[in-house]
Formats: sequence, structure tokens, C-alpha cells
Amino acid sequence: MTDHPAEHAAWGEPDSVTVPSAPAPVTPADAADAARLVSFGLQPKLQPARDQEYGDLLRRYREDPPFARLADAVATGLGLVVLEVSPRAGMAVTAAEDSVFAVRMGDYARRAATDSTDRFLHGLAHLAVAAMAFPRPEDLADDGYIGRVTVNGVDAFVRQACHRLEERAEEQGENTDPATDAPGLEAAWRIWARRSSTGATKDARRLAGSTTGIVGKAVAFLTDSGFLQRTGDDSGGTYRTTARYQLQVRDMAGSAAMAELLELGVVPVTDGSATLLPPEDTDDLELAADAGLPFHS
Repeated sequence: MTDHPAEHAAWGEPDSVTVPSAPAPVTPADAADAARLVSFGLQPKLQPARDQEYGDLLRRYREDPPFARLADAVATGLGLVVLEVSPRAGMAVTAAEDSVFAVRMGDYARRAATDSTDRFLHGLAHLAVAAMAFPRPEDLADDGYIGRVTVNGVDAFVRQACHRLEERAEEQGENTDPATDAPGLEAAWRIWARRSSTGATKDARRLAGSTTGIVGKAVAFLTDSGFLQRTGDDSGGTYRTTARYQLQVRDMAGSAAMAELLELGVVPVTDGSATLLPPEDTDDLELAADAGLPFHS
């Protein structure tokens, strides 16, 4: 029996259809590479430009979507949030609250000071560094922006904020001597203003419990974490921000305390001497020595 030509055509059609190939299975080597990339991201001081393997894995992340999804999954499984993956920041990750890698401010503060009031001041120092480093929304949004801070500048900035908060409390008829354990910036200004700026010892070292000592410990912690880079010794120590710190501050920019501090009115100066707008009377301000804070309008 002779087959009809049309039947040959019908049976032959499936042979001409291109069947999409199945995605390549994930191999143990792929998983190892993804985990390796995440491990690089957990080394904040490591710069992709100085490590070929890191740079190669970043390139693969950008060019190979399945690998990128795998690396993201590894990070998620470790309780990490991927903020950015780029040549400038590397694989920038931050730890979720339940992550084993989370470094909580409370833990840092407890290591830095045993006194609860000092722990409060350490938190305020970190908040002030962030506000000075990126005082305007456009600075925080600009990937090319580099913030600069100094230890004495941060201390003087907080003291100005204390002065402004005191004035605001008096104008509103609020309690101008709040309990030291009360939340918010209003509770901070008296505590910081009462503390000595340096409390220098006989050999001119600043005391750890002085306000510049607290700021110094905060910026040292940020430097060890890859968020700041030390650039000099002037004004108690000068520092510049890194791409990772910008990403971290973006993540915390919506906090109420950060917003409250910025609302006091910050004049951005990129030499590390950002300052509040000058109040009407500045004669009674106790500024840190060599703070480099010009009171200009």
C-alpha cells in the first residue's frame, strides 16, 4: 500500500520544529563559585579591581543570569540582602536581622561601652557620621559622590545639633533636661553637651569616654567594616566614604532619627566639615579644637 504524500508531510512536521534546549543543570562547581562570590562580598575591604577571581565572578554574575540567580539564592539562604553587584561596590551585602552575620548596633555599643548612656552616645555618633557623609538626598543618590568626615568635625556637628535641639525645646516649652534613657534626639543633646570633648590625659591622648573618643571608636569600626577609608590625621582623623557605606546609608536613610537630624538644617561641605546652619547666637557653643567648622551663612 502506497502512503499518501500529504501523510508524509504531516508526519514530518515535528522534525522541523526547534525544541528549546533545557537549561544546563546547576553543577557543584557552579554552587561553589556562587558561594565564593558571596564570601567575597562578606569581606568589605576587598576591592574587586585588586582580585582577579573576584572580578571574574562579578563579570559572570552580570553576564550569566542563571548564575546571578544562584548567587542571590546563596545570599538569601545565609540571611543576606544583596544591595548591589557592580565593579565599584563588588557584591555589596547587608545582613538581615535574623542572619548569623548581623552585627547589631546594640552589640557594637555593648562592646564599646558598659554604661547605658555611653551606648546611647555611640549610636548618636554613628548617626551623625552618616548625616555628615551624605547630607543631601542628591549626594546619597549620586554613585560618584564621596563624602568626607573628620572626628572633630563630627563632634562639633553634634554639639551644634545639641544647641539647636536645646533652643527648640525651650521654644516649645519642653523639658530641657530629659531622662538619659529617653528615646530620640531630644534626650541626647544634654548628655552629649555635658560630656567633655577630649578629656585628654596627661600625655594628650583623648579619653575613650570623651565625645571625640566615642566618635573615634565609631569611625574606626566603620573603617574596619570597609565603610570608610582613613585619609589623614588632621582634625582628629580624616576619612572618606566608600561605595559600600553609601549603599548602607541609603538603606537606613528612612529612619526617623536620621530624618530628624537632617531636618535641623545641614550645610554640606565636602572637606569633612559639614555643619548645621548657624544659629543666631553661637558665642556659647563649645566646639572641639580644630573642628574646621566655619560659621558662614
